[in-house]
Amino acid sequence: MSPAEQIDVQASPKGPILADMKSHTAAAGKGITLLDRDLSILAFNERVLDWARRPEVPLLERLRFLCIVSSNLDEFFEVRVAPQLDAMRDADHEGTYTVESFTALSAMAASLVERQYALYNDELMPAFARAGIRILSQGERNLAQRRWVHEYFEREVRPLLVPVGLDPAHPFPQVANKSLNFIVQMSGRDAFGRSNDIAIVKVPRVLPRLIRLPDKVAGKKIAFVSLSSVIRAHLAELFPGRGVGQFSQFRVTRHSDLAVDEDDVKNLRTALRQGLEHRHFGQAVRLEVSSGCSAYLAQFLLGQFKLPAQSLYRVAGPVNLGRLTQLIDLVDEPALRFPAFHASYPKQMARGESVFERLKRGDVMIHQPFESFDGVLAFLREAVEDPQVLAIKQTIYRTGAHSELMALLRQAVHRGKEVMAVVELKARFDEEANINWAEMLESIGAQVVYGVVGLKTHAKMLLVTRREGRELKRYGHLSTGNYNPGTARVYTDLSHLSANKELTSDMEQVFLHLAGQNRLPRLNQLWLAPFHLHRRFIEKIEALGEAAANGRQARIVAKMNALTDEALILALVRAGQRGVKIDLIVRGACTLPPQLPGLTDNIRVRSIVGRFLEHSRVFYFRIDAQDELYLSSADWMNRNMLRRVELAWPVRDPALRQRIVDECLVAYLHDGKEAWELGQDGQYALPDAPRRRHGHSAQDALMARYATAEKPEGAR
Repeated sequence: MSPAEQIDVQASPKGPILADMKSHTAAAGKGITLLDRDLSILAFNERVLDWARRPEVPLLERLRFLCIVSSNLDEFFEVRVAPQLDAMRDADHEGTYTVESFTALSAMAASLVERQYALYNDELMPAFARAGIRILSQGERNLAQRRWVHEYFEREVRPLLVPVGLDPAHPFPQVANKSLNFIVQMSGRDAFGRSNDIAIVKVPRVLPRLIRLPDKVAGKKIAFVSLSSVIRAHLAELFPGRGVGQFSQFRVTRHSDLAVDEDDVKNLRTALRQGLEHRHFGQAVRLEVSSGCSAYLAQFLLGQFKLPAQSLYRVAGPVNLGRLTQLIDLVDEPALRFPAFHASYPKQMARGESVFERLKRGDVMIHQPFESFDGVLAFLREAVEDPQVLAIKQTIYRTGAHSELMALLRQAVHRGKEVMAVVELKARFDEEANINWAEMLESIGAQVVYGVVGLKTHAKMLLVTRREGRELKRYGHLSTGNYNPGTARVYTDLSHLSANKELTSDMEQVFLHLAGQNRLPRLNQLWLAPFHLHRRFIEKIEALGEAAANGRQARIVAKMNALTDEALILALVRAGQRGVKIDLIVRGACTLPPQLPGLTDNIRVRSIVGRFLEHSRVFYFRIDAQDELYLSSADWMNRNMLRRVELAWPVRDPALRQRIVDECLVAYLHDGKEAWELGQDGQYALPDAPRRRHGHSAQDALMARYATAEKPEGAR
């Protein structure tokens, strides 16, 4: 690719980040303005928030979607905002981010937060009250309830509070990331006759944020009090002899992406564990305060955290809506939740049948969460218990703090099997759990490696080597998702089990490469990042463009979580201009503007936001009647292609390929209920109300296809 064909990312005088893509095809000389990635991420959260707005959605589920938006925004600020903030502070900054881009981001985030709290106050809380569920403020509590709250405060809360009055000997305390605090302005003088007027009260994280009132004082309703309202009601008691004037809750969000120079450390695990100790005190990027916070206190806090005015968010309610997920767990009202969905055991498998014997007859595909993760657990469990299994190799990216898979690997070591675990220590926000698993496995004799310096190992692989007569035979599992039974119940993913010799041989070579850093031999079926995955996808797209230019019918359908890689976007644009029909199903950020006349007419983009989080990555290519389909652990982002170990692999079995096309592509292209269409201006639109009422939902159809009356083990 010549320099003229590269994508030049530059700032726009109009505000958002722009990328001017110059195409040397039929549209020569015409530029394509890429959409802003950060604004696209916020737009995804707008689509999630829409679920919280819908009156037909059960009430507790509406609250759950509201909380998901809050959690997503927390992570967005923790990971994405620091570079924007740095650019805003430096007028001479040159690069992707500008003052204008930070201003646009702040305005969109503030608008989203404002609508969140309007929904919370004006719709959700009144709806909960009508359902007999209330979160009572101090002013709403009767005498008996106030007495109970006071007793709770004295018994459970006050012993853990340490108000800090600020003076030269007591500077502003370290405030941890996303912790809840109060700032209080006091009158009068302290015990030493001084007039220091500001105090900080940290709210202990060990206490629940919602406390259910006992039935004897709640009456006929289900009543809760928030921890913040309990403390607020008793603030004056924390400062005897002083007058409490203005006060406010506040919470600061800090940059939390761990940065470790792997070339400059001797032990990555030790360096990361040390880094975790400081994560909670990184650069401040956002300050949330109560809507009634005075200008004086707000400015005082902005000064302490060295933040500009755009980083201040005034909220009309709890400063951390995400913690209201506790309410969902504390209310046992099935009518206020989605009807329970029990995934079927994988249709291609039978309980009690040997997975190894089943794979000798052909590959197995598991479509999660519509089919249960139990099939994957059964595969590993059989490998652990089978005396003919000699070795188990697995990548570990996100498994959770409590993992049956990790327990099974531990059993495998105790049974004398060779266990190799490729543990990705830098899995964002799962670093501590992964370090703990790595140390546990190492302590009992498993071989633990940490992938490749400078690259995250994001590939999902499990390989079993079994003695069968005089042969050693391999059985493998590849997945678009993590080895986490919890997320496997709420994320859509594909698990592929196979005994194919070429595929499992490739997996063995990748494991050897990750352990020994040796040069990879030529792989038969796997495409591996950062070596050739990026190039192969681009070559595949360009081949279809060439076929379309020669008058053949060419089609691309790609399903992924994000599309932001400029080179892949350029390849898609050029292929579309040559006549390839392209449909992109992109859940989250997408910076390619579709349907631009003369530029991207042949490209459509849609986003599905449903009850389950869309997470599978499926890539379909067809020329005339010849089609190919690849599954992958990778989204089409620059980091996935060039800074991670990722995999893509073909589905060669025609029946499985057709099943994936039907369930993961066709169903979603015909979804007229939950599909948001992306317009050329970067705005997403749902079908109008009449069409949605009669529209098809892909997830609903898949739940109907796979639902079972059988309640799986461990289900609530």
